[in-house]
Amino acid sequence: METAIRLGMVAVLIAVPWCVCRPQAAQPQARVIEILADHDSRYKIQGQKQPTITVRAGEQITLRIAAKKASHRNRDGSIHGFALLRAKDRQAVPGWDFLLKPGVQEFTVAAPSDVGEYIVVCTVICSEDHEGMSMRFVVLP
Repeated sequence: METAIRLGMVAVLIAVPWCVCRPQAAQPQARVIEILADHDSRYKIQGQKQPTITVRAGEQITLRIAAKKASHRNRDGSIHGFALLRAKDRQAVPGWDFLLKPGVQEFTVAAPSDVGEYIVVCTVICSEDHEGMSMRFVVLP
């Protein structure tokens, strides 16, 4: 009996290092997209006059959004919002509604799986120009 237990323990000791030390497949890092939610109630992306985010369906992305002071704010301190709507019917994309407080925040999300045009809109009444705070979001196959 003792010999069987010892053999079992030896088998476990041999197998454990193989399981623990086996190289793991590297997780792909999410692409970082930097956005400015500016004090003039506009989304901005450096180097783009008309900001557009273009992604692949299902792609993991990290939105790094810098929110600058707005004229108005929500009771919770949010100064801007960031919500994704399908362009064809203006339906909200689940999991894509973020409240932005002053400073930089990051949100890691998967791009929608449906290919097509989307619109990013602000969901906090940030100023008198709030209605103009939007940008294009394109999902490619």
